[in-house]
Amino acid sequence: MSSIMTNTSAMTALQSLNSTNKSLDQTQARISTGLRVATASDNAAYWSIATTMRSDNSALSTVQDALGLGAAQIDVAYTATDKAIKVVDEIKSKLVASRQPGVDRTKVQSEITQLQSQLIGMAASASFSGENWLSVDSSAASYSSTKTMVASFTRSGATVSIGTISINVDSSKLFDASATAAGILDTESTTTNGNVDYSVSTLNISTLTDSADDLEDLEQIIGTVDGALKSMATSASDLGAAKKRIGLQQDFVSNLMDAIDRGVGQLVDADMNEESTRLAALQVQQQLGIQALSIANQNSQNILSLFR
Repeated sequence: MSSIMTNTSAMTALQSLNSTNKSLDQTQARISTGLRVATASDNAAYWSIATTMRSDNSALSTVQDALGLGAAQIDVAYTATDKAIKVVDEIKSKLVASRQPGVDRTKVQSEITQLQSQLIGMAASASFSGENWLSVDSSAASYSSTKTMVASFTRSGATVSIGTISINVDSSKLFDASATAAGILDTESTTTNGNVDYSVSTLNISTLTDSADDLEDLEQIIGTVDGALKSMATSASDLGAAKKRIGLQQDFVSNLMDAIDRGVGQLVDADMNEESTRLAALQVQQQLGIQALSIANQNSQNILSLFR
């Protein structure tokens, strides 16, 4: 039946064209944004998962920054300790040289005093972001010998947790201002014969003579300095191991962030090869739909010829 009131062919052609235009808009949006799922209306489940994963990745980026700060703090402490070891080694060499009878120990002490001042200055300047692990005051209310740094962000279902790396720096301190504790370089010992209290940072050999008792005390002082060297070497080794661990964690977090990015991409990224092919097909369908609609609209004009 031919009718001028209802053009079935035009209605069908219009519906087909509208569907093609809608698909074309969707494809163009995917090509423009590079995303197959850009909003929750595209795919609510995938969009929700991707949003959560992106949020977690942002948290991991902050974790990476925290690890960087921790690595820098350890590096400062390690560098200062390493340099201090060389200074203490120099003090030890001068003490060994002063063991030789007839040596002017006053002049040797003058050099040692300068080295001792250098040690104090190095420890005091080993500060990063307001924290100093080498020159401390353990009696302060805010002091803690265990330093923690954020190392991971973990999600398990609806629960999130923050992982940390703990480092005990009590054995790494070189100086401690507390009256009840001491660091490696200000731990006091007492000479056996002279009953003189001393530490690596305060020892004074200018008054020692070539007597048997004084030489025995000098050897004792050398032994104390050598013990401090061993403690500092152990401290530097511990700091180096901690820095290595943080470096490994930094690499892991970086790789984990890349893996999450890839996972999000699998969920929401558009396949540009597929979308470009689809775009070309839809453009052809759009042109054909327009032509089909034009032909369907001409059917009503054909009815006029029946009344001529």
